[in-house]
Amino acid sequence: MRKKNKKSRQIKIFFLFGSILTFILILIASTVGRQELNGPQRLALDLIGKGQYVMIRLTGGITGIWTNYVGLLHVRDENTRLREELDSFKATNIKYREAVATNVRLSKLLQLKDSLPPPTLTAQIVGRDPSLWFRTIIIDRGSSEGVEKGMPVVTVEGVVGQILDTSPNYSKVLLANDPNSAIDVLVQKNRVQGILKGNGSSGFNLLYVLKNADVEKGDAIVTSGLGDIFPKGLPVGKVSEVTKSKRGMFQKIDIEPAVDFSQLEYLIIIMHESSLAAQDLGQQHH
Repeated sequence: MRKKNKKSRQIKIFFLFGSILTFILILIASTVGRQELNGPQRLALDLIGKGQYVMIRLTGGITGIWTNYVGLLHVRDENTRLREELDSFKATNIKYREAVATNVRLSKLLQLKDSLPPPTLTAQIVGRDPSLWFRTIIIDRGSSEGVEKGMPVVTVEGVVGQILDTSPNYSKVLLANDPNSAIDVLVQKNRVQGILKGNGSSGFNLLYVLKNADVEKGDAIVTSGLGDIFPKGLPVGKVSEVTKSKRGMFQKIDIEPAVDFSQLEYLIIIMHESSLAAQDLGQQHH
């Protein structure tokens, strides 16, 4: 506290001295007028000029520091505002990109619906079954909308699976890569038929194809239309490996799925006309 009081006293004395010198200068100028200054007057003028120069520099320096400080505060506030705006724009851009991607997927799904035999029903995945015994997903359509066990489920890329069970508002879909799934298929290029079985991981095995059948890596596999479950010609996958062992009658054929089962979002259920008619009749009674 004493040091601060001492400094404050020194500043007051300094400014008082500067004011006295300025007053003396004014007095000299008014007394002398246009007369030539003598030696002592010149000395006094020189001292007064130096004092005022020092005062102006000090005052200007303090003003400049204050101006720069205020300017930095404004820059910091502006940077904060710009950062917040940038974060907002980034979030909006992410939402926009997701909306565009969803729109593209739904547009492709609508095109697929137009190519499938009616009636069809669009569904969205709402969950996955954690069971180790079955590879299943849960969709947001159920028996109240005419969904029945055994109905095929597809997406733009190809076959997904079949309805395994239903409740009024939800259904469970058995995925085609589940070992309990079996689909009649054929090799697209030469119509060789076989049964597609899930191997429990991410792919399929094509069973009951004779050794003399022409099946090569890269051949497209599609649904055969047998059994009146899946419409004919839906993509299932491509041959990834062919093995012809010396034993047995059949080839060992691995199939890479057309569908990425880990990226599923929206699906199409291929309905039965009878189930849709029963649904309409039930709604009329209600």
